[in-house]
Amino acid sequence: MESGFTERDFGTPARQSDQMVTLEIDGREVTVPAGTSVMRAAAEGGVNVPKLCATDSLEPFGSCRLCLVEIEGRRGYPASCTTPVAAGMKVRTQSPKLQELRKGVMELYISDHPLDCLTCPANGDCELQDMAGVTGLRVVRYGYDGQNHLNSAKDESNPYFTYDASKCIVCNRCVRACEETQGTFALTISGRGFDSRVSPGQDEPFMDSECVSCGACVQACPTATLQEKSVIELGQPEHSVVTTCAYCGVGCAFKAEMKGSEVVRMVPYKNGQANEGHSCVKGRFAWGYATHKDRILKPMIRSKITDPWKEVSWDEALDYAASEFKRIQKKYGRDSIGGIVSSRCTNEEGYLVQKLVRAGFGNNNVDTCARVCHSPTGYGLKQTLGESAGTQTFKSVEQSDVILVIGANPTDAHPVFASRMKKRLRAGARLIVIDPRVTELVRSPHIQADYHLPLKPGTNVAMLSALAHVIVTEGLLNEDFIAERCEGKAFEQWRDFVAKPENSPEAMAEVTGVAPELVRGAARLYATGGNAAIYYGLGVTEHAQGSTAVMAIANLAMATGNIGREGVGVNPLRGQNNVQGSCDIGSFPHELPGYRHVSDSTTRHLFESAWGVSINPEPGLRIPNMFDAALDGSFMGLYCQGEDIVQSDPNTQHVAAALSAMECIVVQDIFMNETAMYAHVLLPGSSFLEKDGTFTNAERRISRVRKVMAPRAGYADWEVTIELAKRLGYEMNYSHPSEIMDEIARLTPTFQGVTYAKLDKLGSIQWPCNTEAPAGTPIMHVDEFVRGKGKFIITQYVATDEKVTRKFPLILTTGRILSQYNVGAQTRRTENVHWHEADVLEIHPHDAQERGIRDGGWVNIQSRAGDTVLRAQISERMQPGVVYTTFHFPESGANVITTDNSDWATNCPEYKVTAVQVMPVNEPSEWQKNYSRFTELQHALLAQAADSPAHENVPQATKSLA
Repeated sequence: MESGFTERDFGTPARQSDQMVTLEIDGREVTVPAGTSVMRAAAEGGVNVPKLCATDSLEPFGSCRLCLVEIEGRRGYPASCTTPVAAGMKVRTQSPKLQELRKGVMELYISDHPLDCLTCPANGDCELQDMAGVTGLRVVRYGYDGQNHLNSAKDESNPYFTYDASKCIVCNRCVRACEETQGTFALTISGRGFDSRVSPGQDEPFMDSECVSCGACVQACPTATLQEKSVIELGQPEHSVVTTCAYCGVGCAFKAEMKGSEVVRMVPYKNGQANEGHSCVKGRFAWGYATHKDRILKPMIRSKITDPWKEVSWDEALDYAASEFKRIQKKYGRDSIGGIVSSRCTNEEGYLVQKLVRAGFGNNNVDTCARVCHSPTGYGLKQTLGESAGTQTFKSVEQSDVILVIGANPTDAHPVFASRMKKRLRAGARLIVIDPRVTELVRSPHIQADYHLPLKPGTNVAMLSALAHVIVTEGLLNEDFIAERCEGKAFEQWRDFVAKPENSPEAMAEVTGVAPELVRGAARLYATGGNAAIYYGLGVTEHAQGSTAVMAIANLAMATGNIGREGVGVNPLRGQNNVQGSCDIGSFPHELPGYRHVSDSTTRHLFESAWGVSINPEPGLRIPNMFDAALDGSFMGLYCQGEDIVQSDPNTQHVAAALSAMECIVVQDIFMNETAMYAHVLLPGSSFLEKDGTFTNAERRISRVRKVMAPRAGYADWEVTIELAKRLGYEMNYSHPSEIMDEIARLTPTFQGVTYAKLDKLGSIQWPCNTEAPAGTPIMHVDEFVRGKGKFIITQYVATDEKVTRKFPLILTTGRILSQYNVGAQTRRTENVHWHEADVLEIHPHDAQERGIRDGGWVNIQSRAGDTVLRAQISERMQPGVVYTTFHFPESGANVITTDNSDWATNCPEYKVTAVQVMPVNEPSEWQKNYSRFTELQHALLAQAADSPAHENVPQATKSLA
């Protein structure tokens, strides 16, 4: 491990203050901001006061009595962690009396502590041991024959950590971390005096309590009371590497703590600028998938999807893939193949895939999963503000007075940011939630939403128009901001549009289902409550009017002047770890890196000169277009890196049919996912622990991904793409991902100043990073918009084509859950399945009763696209007429029933609005039966990979299912 003090050794951080105070500590003069604790001031002066209950991530508490000091002119021995500095104060941190007091306190702690220091899992990483040494404690005068806690029962219920109450010193750090850092309030101190103990919930096991397993309590614990089971099994790590989490778009920094090439634990990095030392259950604990037994570690090929896989060398697999792509292009034309960029891979890897398609394939048939999630964000913000990304830092929320959350559930999908948001809400910020469902932000007992607007799915634009109507007609506009910063004529047209009576809350109530007085109250609060920030997610973008809604959000921010400073802004909460980055580096078929259209000759010539090829000026195929073209017989080959389009894209049966029609599908992934079952070439992928590169999070923050172990299959993903390109006749020559980033920076103005050296120095960088902003741009549009003047755009509400009818009377909407991630390929292969082992259908009690549905019973969900069967969960969180499910398990078939309706501008699917009927049943759907048989076949074919001649052993009846 690193030498010296740990990140938690210095007590409460210096509070920000313009006033400075000078004092004397152990004869040294120290100057710190007013409000700083004596402990922190001492640390700033190079003096470390002994402590147990204090840590710089928590508010001072003053319970352990180890950090006592002497202050000239004051009686007694105050706790340095809770005592603020004063001008002229003279402090002594060491004296015979202080040594005596501290040693006595340590004796009492140790007298009720097991004598197992040599075998304790925290040996070498235990603050109690450290403080015993600091205080000089060598002999404990108090025996163990009296009353003690040494036989306290262990709680092993949590799959990731253990709670050993015999080692607990009741310092409160875990309780305070749960409250202050996480905001869950799952832990308390139960009992009094000698009977005091840490208690999850009402003396429940951890797994039965409200604990969300974020790890904050484990990180805060100074002993082995709360300890990772991986540390107990493997022992203390001996070195660490700082990297970036590969789950959601928050982009948390972690220290991968290692023994050799084996990960012992992932610890949130205190200097991580996106997470500042916090984590969630996924990033903190669910990293075991990287070494899971299901990993694909050898390249494989086959001619048909009914053939067994044949394990081959990398050379043979790549040669075969390249020869097939060449054959297909010769037979069907240059545009008959394409590629899909992964939002789970690095910026550098995504850049190489789009370069391969444009330079190696010779077309622009490249797309990314942002097509099905945040493509409307890119379009809508580009049109109104001039840049296809969010405006703020996550930390900016700490300056917000009003927070409007629409179409997002951050406590489940972006939990580390949600903890930061909840902390601000507990400090007094006001909250507006616009969501069809009662989310955690609405129902939490520790924060109170001022307004919950439970609109009907598909009516976001109507709701946003009603909010704008109130702001315009009640004179709540920021006229000065608009006059200075926005296009006048466009504003006037927008103002006249939203002022129309048909956009009023009263007129829109029939559409949205929300009481007009709630809408008016929310609009007034947003416009007049101070710094107001909007956070939105897939509940905004995944609609037929997704792009319209994004533009309507930007209109609101401009109309009230809530953009261009701390605490405000338009903030899309990106779903996957690098979905922002995959868009930035040119993975859309119409844009080169930096969101520059392929038809722009200047931009195109820049890349043509650098790449040594001609680039087609016409946009290529989007993912949905690829599927349609495949069924038409004109798109026959696909290179799919790190995306599972069969499970994640809408109308699964349509996607499967399109893939079945293709002649060569090359899948590069770490597992045999649903898409790989339709592949002809399977190239092993590498996890984030096995590669170098960068991710870009939802706040435009570029962060380093650092390799902590060698690629288990031999190559990192970027190396595989290079080898494939060479075999297609296009040379790519890079020896390290840093060289790829150098090329991105040379060719992309917003990345112009980005280098690995600068990232290593600064920790991370938010683009744009260039000569005007060499350290990056935390807040966008400060003095002017990227496009010059902000542009208001009229956002007329148009009802979705997906209508409820007598046959399909309910609306299905979808979302995520805390413990699982996206299609679940990673989290399903970890202990996170303890919290969520299957997707369920949430349904309101009224709708359930009307249909004879019981809680936990099987129900069939049928739409115009298909049907599937899930267990029902009767829930008051739903409104009547709306049902809800997640999509983390492939056998659930959530996207079997979603339709191919999509956003008018970007083809982003309308996942959030599907008309369905729900009825009780006793058996799986036909699709699920076929899926089960098809999956069984594919796994049988995979199992025969080492014995490819055994193809004839696969039953013909089973083969015909493919």
